[in-house]
Amino acid sequence: MSDQKRNRSPDRKSQRERIKEITDWLEQGIQELFDSDRYREYLAYMSKFHNYSLNNTLLIAMQRPDATLVAGYKAWQKDHGRTVRKGEHGIKILAPCKYKEEVDNDKDKDSDDPETVEMLSFRVVHVFDLSQTEGKELPDIGVNELTGDVKGYHKLFNALSSICPVRMQFEDIQGGAKGYYNDTEKRIAIKEGMSQSQTIKTIIHEMAHQKLHAKEALDQDHPIDRRTKEVESIAYTVCNHYSLDTSDYSFGYVAGWSSGRDTKELKASLERIRTAADEMITGIDQSIEKQLKREQRRSEQER
Repeated sequence: MSDQKRNRSPDRKSQRERIKEITDWLEQGIQELFDSDRYREYLAYMSKFHNYSLNNTLLIAMQRPDATLVAGYKAWQKDHGRTVRKGEHGIKILAPCKYKEEVDNDKDKDSDDPETVEMLSFRVVHVFDLSQTEGKELPDIGVNELTGDVKGYHKLFNALSSICPVRMQFEDIQGGAKGYYNDTEKRIAIKEGMSQSQTIKTIIHEMAHQKLHAKEALDQDHPIDRRTKEVESIAYTVCNHYSLDTSDYSFGYVAGWSSGRDTKELKASLERIRTAADEMITGIDQSIEKQLKREQRRSEQER
């Protein structure tokens, strides 16, 4: 037995024990998540941390529900000019780490030399929320403020139009429908004459529908009723990210929808929602950034 193992305190857990503890905690958290109120809270949380993995988003939410922006201890100092206050406890997340390992080469029967392959494992690391730090003020996130006025509306509308993979057009839609996706004609229709907020929300909803609908043929075991619930969840997450009113989204169905599902199935559904929302938010942000850079260049040329 190594000195490290002999000298380890009974209270000090190994990396493997800590990871098992976290993954067990995650499994329990996923099962408990599908209460309607908690589900809504989680989607709102996902909108802030859309670029984190599903597991780490859940871990941050479970440990610090009021978190708004997280980073590692050194990242706060190096990238943001802020320091973590003394006595603050970090938020545990799982970080991937690659390592190389020699394995028997089954393909080459004539060679006794082992083959070196790259393996992936995880280790527990700590991040800290903005509220746990002090120092240089961070700039406001402009994207979330863009939807409040007409100028912001056009930027967001142009961004959605630019990333939409199918044709989008306004129509005089009769009845209560605000929009629809026509898979046969590969187009999205949006009702004319709606408010700016409702127009943007409808576009996001129909784009989420198109995104999942396009993958239907690849996943025959993914029932239509579940896809419908996931579309609502994706749209809610994206709208929440851009501070659009989400009071008309209802998740009363969630407890019944998730009843009897195993953790693997529920996690797969959450992963589809997270991935689709992340793709949409990232695309929108990049498009808005390009628009702002073009405006800046024009402004500099006019001086």
